[in-house]
Amino acid sequence: MRNFLTKKINKRWIGFFIIFVIFAITIWSSNKIVQELKREEHKRVENYARSLELISSSEFLDPKTQDFLFKLIEDNKSIPVALVDEKGIIVDTKNIDESIVKDSVQLKKYVNKMKSSEQTIDVELIGTKNYVYFKNSKLLNQLQYYPLIIILLILLFFGFSYWYFKTVRDTEKSYLWAGMAKETAHQIGTPLSSLMGWVELLKLEEIDQTSVIEIEKDVDRLKHIAERFSKIGSTSELKQTDIISTSKQTVDYISQRISKGIELNFTTDVDEFNINLNSSLYSWVIENLMKNAADAMQNKGVLDIDIKTKGKFVEISIADTGSGIPTKLQKKIFQPGFTTKKRGWGLGLSLAKRIIEDYHKGKIFVAKSSKETGTEFKILLKK
Repeated sequence: MRNFLTKKINKRWIGFFIIFVIFAITIWSSNKIVQELKREEHKRVENYARSLELISSSEFLDPKTQDFLFKLIEDNKSIPVALVDEKGIIVDTKNIDESIVKDSVQLKKYVNKMKSSEQTIDVELIGTKNYVYFKNSKLLNQLQYYPLIIILLILLFFGFSYWYFKTVRDTEKSYLWAGMAKETAHQIGTPLSSLMGWVELLKLEEIDQTSVIEIEKDVDRLKHIAERFSKIGSTSELKQTDIISTSKQTVDYISQRISKGIELNFTTDVDEFNINLNSSLYSWVIENLMKNAADAMQNKGVLDIDIKTKGKFVEISIADTGSGIPTKLQKKIFQPGFTTKKRGWGLGLSLAKRIIEDYHKGKIFVAKSSKETGTEFKILLKK
């Protein structure tokens, strides 16, 4: 098993390494293209500047040479250039937007920006020093952003891939736990039917019925638990239900099954309030939280259950005076299989989260927790 996991991890790292290499090669090659194009543009501007020098300094150039030099000057159709004399007067411009050229103020600002870019070539024209300022062409500017675009696309791809595979994995987990819950309900159902039959037979016997009544209560309870398990993974049936009375019944039931050393307080801000609820599954969540609280307090402390109607939600608070949950574990407690108990499957809070958030579209979370004051869970359900 260990070898299998090691191989799986190694394959994952190899995959990441290959992707990193592809990523690095893509960025490197893109940057190389940009730098090569930049050198090419500099060379073209250099030819432009030297052609101006030759034409201005030589009076006896043959027509072919003149044509060639003029062709070099005209060959630049994309790189913005400005010819400026030693007094700072703009002598000529090329490939600069016409609206800027017509506005002398804007043109001066534009040329000053070109000057600050430090892309300058000195030229000697008719015995005076001049300067050719130039900027990158639009194509080069666009290509400079190309590596960033590639990085962004790759990050988006990885982000989408991560989201997709996480969604698939979470769905698979969800189906797995739902399947386990249904199978558990099925396995409980067979011996449960026999137990119910035996209870009916015991009722006919001339014996003390006190014990039989208690057995029947426990069998009914087991039947109720099996029904709850069978509902996991099914389409939830939400009906208008009084959450106050449902919660009160659950609290009363659990109060008979936890230590008498726990002081139990149940408070509400209204006597009755109806919301869309699956009372069976909701009661399971409250039971689970109350039992966890009792365990955390080691059967001695104060357990407060408080229900308030706030804005668009009904807020249910379950607070204990136990030992608290370490901060680093608070995000893990709702994960399937996670438990700090020596015995247990670590499914209680995971199923509670599924019931509240997936079925009821509500929210369940740790509101606060510390070693000194205990833990408070909150459930928010839509009105």
